[in-house]
Amino acid sequence: MGFTVGEHSAGHMRRILHMFLTRWDLVRLSDSATLALTELVANVVRHVPGRRCGVLILREPHGLRVEVSDGVSGAVFAKAADPLDEGGRGLVLVEAVTDRWGVTETAGGKTVWFECDA
Repeated sequence: MGFTVGEHSAGHMRRILHMFLTRWDLVRLSDSATLALTELVANVVRHVPGRRCGVLILREPHGLRVEVSDGVSGAVFAKAADPLDEGGRGLVLVEAVTDRWGVTETAGGKTVWFECDA
């Protein structure tokens, strides 16, 4: 699915993801997966000009994979933010609540993905 996201888009994305997880009998993954998706969408809102992204939600044999793609190339890292910083903890949270995550460079940008095991 392709989206132009805004400040309230994460809530809509969480509902869509929860709907799929319920249908796939993976609702136990909902808390961690929706938090991780929220952080990835928030990064698009903050860092991607035009706020365009693609979201792919996949049922995998081991559980769930979610991908958020955008048109901005460059590496992203999970790094601890200073305790007084207002942001900068998103990928640290993704790393903490998922089983795996990573970044795949593409010809027109990047895809940040995570997986949660069933």
